[in-house]
Amino acid sequence: MLPEVESWWHRRTYSAADWPPARLVEAKGGTSVSVVLPARDERETVGDIVRVLLGELSAVVDEVVVIDSRSTDDTAAVAARAGATVYAQDEILPTLKPLDGKGEALWKSLAVTSGEIVVFADADVRGFRAAMVGGLLGPLLSDPALVYVKGCYDRPLLGAPTGGGRVTELVARPLLNLHWPELAGFVQPLAGEYAGRRAALEKVPFVTGYGVELGLLVDLLELAGLDALAQVDLGTREHSHQSTEALGGMAAQIMLTAWSRLARQGKIAPMAEPSPYLTQFRRTNTGHVMKNRDVSVAERPPMDDLRPFSA
Repeated sequence: MLPEVESWWHRRTYSAADWPPARLVEAKGGTSVSVVLPARDERETVGDIVRVLLGELSAVVDEVVVIDSRSTDDTAAVAARAGATVYAQDEILPTLKPLDGKGEALWKSLAVTSGEIVVFADADVRGFRAAMVGGLLGPLLSDPALVYVKGCYDRPLLGAPTGGGRVTELVARPLLNLHWPELAGFVQPLAGEYAGRRAALEKVPFVTGYGVELGLLVDLLELAGLDALAQVDLGTREHSHQSTEALGGMAAQIMLTAWSRLARQGKIAPMAEPSPYLTQFRRTNTGHVMKNRDVSVAERPPMDDLRPFSA
């Protein structure tokens, strides 16, 4: 690790325990806060998360918005009953061709929220605690030099206290250490809980698929510099885990996201575009079956670039 990154790690790593609700209220002042939950078929957890936010953090959070990403269950109704404002992903900015992915929901949320600080949190977290949002808000509310804060935590897997975050350890962390060593101090670079100042978030593009977290981290480093970024220890986070096959698709999109930024920043020589297809195999009763997937990564421009044309 670079010496300057180790110094950053000690100065810019906080704990959610440092930010009880009373201290958040004091730090908030007149700053407005929006919390965004992108959700697809998360009826089992989204209602509880919304109730925690509107209950324990009601004096800090000004709006809780759920972006329903084409759910096939009653996620939207559950979230609305709990008190959230709910938008269908494809109904936001309807003149644009709809795109797929979590990043699309996050990007579109900037068009329907108003907070000066925007918090993004996954809607599939079990045992959600108010500190998972309050901890992210604390550093941003108290230090105007910060523009972006990532959550970090332990991730249980199959009953073990750690072991989750396999794509982080096998793909994202090696990529960052190799090509953006300034970001090597982030414990959970792909964490789904993070917060930023709207003024910064609207100046960077959003990858619409699984590369959104890595893309934001790299782009905000370039925009604002390392010392404007921070992380907060949120303890433990439990959520549903995906299959190895699904993780392969996620890893491919993260690698494509990294490739696009390496090319954009002039860190690799011009070359042909990488293949957007991933071939995987499943064993059946008659042997292996080949499955080809399109893992291409679409990208939305900075919201600031769009506003003059959508007004």
